[in-house]
This record gives sequence, structure tokens and C-alpha cells, in this order.
Amino acid sequence: MPDLMIFAEKYIVLILACLVSYVFGALPVAYRLSRRKGVDIFTSGTGLAGASNVMKSVGRTSGLLVLVFDMAKGVLAIIIVKIMGIEGLIILIPGLVAVFGHWNSIFTRFRGGDGMAIGAGITIAVIGPTGLIAFLATAVVIMLAQKLHFSSLFGVVVGYPVLLLLNLNNYEQVQLVFGLAGIAVLILVHALRGHRRRNRGGVGIS
Repeated sequence: MPDLMIFAEKYIVLILACLVSYVFGALPVAYRLSRRKGVDIFTSGTGLAGASNVMKSVGRTSGLLVLVFDMAKGVLAIIIVKIMGIEGLIILIPGLVAVFGHWNSIFTRFRGGDGMAIGAGITIAVIGPTGLIAFLATAVVIMLAQKLHFSSLFGVVVGYPVLLLLNLNNYEQVQLVFGLAGIAVLILVHALRGHRRRNRGGVGIS
């Protein structure tokens, strides 16, 4: 009976952690900031409420602010989840829920961004310093991709192998990296599908 009570308590804490993560992920930073500038981000550019689209549709400064705040959403969600006692591989569950909240925000009629920035924030918060190094490597690739007119989405493809190499000597970290890479793949697939739908509807790729 005590074991059942402990399991139930952990299950309830995980559900609460997922709710907290969803709310953080759903915070409509890009939408609110763009509206203040007189732009509806969901009808401009790619139609995604993300840093790249805000940068092109509203301005570089606004785009950078969205990037920072979207990453911060992921970092803060994981920090609070850790404070709640969620650890190990199970922390990836509320991490994924935060991404889902960013995709489908209750505050913007279940619309959102592609999730790359919040995914980066989650990775940094879960993994630590090596996550930040991998993010910087990804940022460099994204900047080069934009100059060469390739999709910035493929920066994700570089970031996680770098993260894996930096954590090969720690088995627990390697498990987390594979879990985070799985989330990154979902983000990439979601973004590519979104871009294709918008292209068919006459909206360009950012």
C-alpha cells in the first residue's frame, strides 16, 4: 500500500509538471510582440509564431527578443519541473509537453511556432553546459545556411551529433541526448510539414 501511494504521488507530480510545462510552452511571446508592432504573425511570412518569421516580418530586434524569450520558456519550464522533483529520462515528458504547448497554444487558438527555440532552451536546461556549446554550434550552422540560402531547420541536424560527442563519457547524459534528439526530430518533422502546408497555401518558407 505505501508503494502504491508513492507511485500515485509521483504520477500526480508528473501530471502537474506537464501542466506547468504546457503553460510555459504556450506563452504567446511572438504573437504578442508582433501585435504590438501592428503585425499579425499568423498571416505574415511563414505564418509561424517563431523568431525567424518575426525577424523577417517585424524586424531583427523583435526576432532576437522572441528567440531569447522562447528559449527562456524552455529553460524555465525544465527548472521548475526539476524543482518539483522530476529527474532522469522522465523529465523529457514535460519537455515534450512544453514543445506541444508552443505548437498549440491555448492563448492563440492552438496556433504556434515550429518549436526550435524552445527545444534549444529545453536541451540546455536538461543537459547543462554541453547543451549550450551544441546550441552555439547549431547557431553558426543556421547563420551559414541562411547565407547559402538553405533551410535553417537543418542546423538541428548538426547540433545533436555535437551534443552526443560532448557527452559520450556519461551514459546517463547519452540517454538524455538520444531522448532530446527524438524531440528534435519531431520538431523538424512538424516544421517541415508546416512549411509544406503553407507553401501549398501560397505562403513562403522562412
